[in-house]
Amino acid sequence: MKCDPEAAVETVQHRYHTVIVGAGAAGMNCARRLCRNMALKGVPEPEKKIAIITRGLPLGASRMSGSDKQTYYKLGTSPDVADSPVSFAESLTAAGCCHGDLALIEGIGSLQSFYSLVDAGVPFPHNSLGSHIGYKTDHDPFQRGTSAGPKTSKMMSECLERIVRDLGIDIFDRQEVLEFIKSDASEADRITAVAGIDARRSSQDSIVLNVFTANNFILAAGGPGGLYMSSVYPKGQLGLHGCAFKAGLAAENLTESQFGLSSVKFRWNVSGTYMQCVPRIYSTDAKGGDPREFLADHFPSAAKMASNIFLKGYQWPFDPQRIEDSQSSLIDILVFNETLQGRRIFMDFMHNPPGLADENGFNPAQLEDEAREYLEAAGADQQLPIERLRHMNPLAIDIYREHDIDLAAEPLEIAVCAQHNNGGFSVNKWWESSIPHTFVIGEMAGTHGVKRPGGSALNAGQVGGLRAAEYIVNRYCGEDVVIDETSLNDQVARLCRQLTTRLHNEHGLNPQQVVAEIQERMTSDAGHIRSLDTVNSALADAVSLYKNVIECGFNDSDPVAAIQAEQLSLASLAYLKAIAAAIEAGGGSRGSHLVLSEDGIEIDTGVLGSYTEKPLRFKPEEKSLREYVFQLKYNPDADDLFDVDKVSVRKMEVPKGSFENLWADYRNAKIYD
Repeated sequence: MKCDPEAAVETVQHRYHTVIVGAGAAGMNCARRLCRNMALKGVPEPEKKIAIITRGLPLGASRMSGSDKQTYYKLGTSPDVADSPVSFAESLTAAGCCHGDLALIEGIGSLQSFYSLVDAGVPFPHNSLGSHIGYKTDHDPFQRGTSAGPKTSKMMSECLERIVRDLGIDIFDRQEVLEFIKSDASEADRITAVAGIDARRSSQDSIVLNVFTANNFILAAGGPGGLYMSSVYPKGQLGLHGCAFKAGLAAENLTESQFGLSSVKFRWNVSGTYMQCVPRIYSTDAKGGDPREFLADHFPSAAKMASNIFLKGYQWPFDPQRIEDSQSSLIDILVFNETLQGRRIFMDFMHNPPGLADENGFNPAQLEDEAREYLEAAGADQQLPIERLRHMNPLAIDIYREHDIDLAAEPLEIAVCAQHNNGGFSVNKWWESSIPHTFVIGEMAGTHGVKRPGGSALNAGQVGGLRAAEYIVNRYCGEDVVIDETSLNDQVARLCRQLTTRLHNEHGLNPQQVVAEIQERMTSDAGHIRSLDTVNSALADAVSLYKNVIECGFNDSDPVAAIQAEQLSLASLAYLKAIAAAIEAGGGSRGSHLVLSEDGIEIDTGVLGSYTEKPLRFKPEEKSLREYVFQLKYNPDADDLFDVDKVSVRKMEVPKGSFENLWADYRNAKIYD
């Protein structure tokens, strides 16, 4: 969409009780629960009081991301494996920096959310007795994982969308959010409107700006997918963090992104059976020549190397605790090192890793116990990786074939990519943010700690939507916020002026170049390998870039590109500020990132010589910091525009008391106090 700098801006106002920003699995679930709860409460025509606005219904992580068998992590339902919400919460909080109350709530709400998805039509498999048998995923001590296939979250989102459409809830597609507006001077800390460009109705000659006023806002726009160059986030997943920061929402754990090996031509995680079938991994030069078996030089034997390739299946996220003694995350380091040397990395499902097959061909008995036992139990003793993959999970092959990649005929290019942010915006036990009446659910909510079991984000998004909907209906349903129309009109007029004055400036910045600079900096300096010096330098550059964006505007006339570039520049600054604060506080290598330090632990392989010009030395985790989260908030008067505080994590408190007292509190709605 293009727009002339002199183009007219038409504004259209919409009024709803609650507006949900984002149309993935979390947002759609929250919408249907809101409508249902309002109906139970006796609210007339509840569907007309709810609106969903989205950048694009077919876009985002729910619709476009997955893995070999995308995991949904829930409370255990295998009949022979005992589980409890407390045990579930202990798994979520095991590595620290995670609020205990939120973890316990995610465990308590897990089965309600899971069986609701089953009723919605998501085809989670069960046996003839009706049991949803589980499997073990990464950072999972039990068999809590389940899956509907590589497209689990897509199925969730589509099933929930059908319900939302059947309910008659309004959906506004192709809306590019510009700003959250605080228009009522008497309630400065309350958002009363969200403004966004209507890409459906805007043209080269005019911009249509939709302004949605509401009592409540639910932010469900996903993670900051546009921040990294090496990324497995779908290209339509950009995030809404810049807007939320500027509105004043506090954020937590932005330091804790998750990284892992993913394909780059088609963005997809190569976890699970992609690794468990034990493919060959090799590198080439930039043109695809000079193949090199680069892993073999750094493992003591072919069996050790192949066994760790297997382990990457459910140890998929990069983990600095799994580097020493030739463990599975050494593979990520070696892949990154090859990339830094300008080489390309490939997974080859047509050949076994070098030195693995003997005169009788491939035999699982050559592998270490964990890999051998798994493959033998699965009957995966076929001669080639593609045959083992086809035996264990044919759908994992089909997903690449749908994108014109034949794993049986061509190697798959991969890289270490950003995949998920365990942090996000601060929420309380009802998923309400630091700003009253504004809730955050899904990946935008900072409910995860340093590590999260694979698939737990899908559970968290469903439980968060359940909690927000329940609280809104029981606490915020009877009131109607008074909109200061004069203030609102002034704010909208300001936005209209910004749209026209910041575009098509002769000396302005190019939005595509701004985004490219951000992504390159974040990948090189805020990825899975970090150091204090490079992060501080990157932060200074990010501050300078954002100030230039505000001062100079853009030399492009596309308002959507300009909005995205400006928001990403502020989001990048925030993430770098949080990372710098954590390293300066003594935070070492934890979660899915490694912090370089000259006096740290040395990995005796010469790894990353091209990066550090010295053997790799990394700082171990400072475990005392597990009891805190770094909370960050926008401050336009600060030199680098953000304040950071170290905040103690909230502990898990298992509720006690008599049923009769609880029943009374429930009837009197005291549970919402």
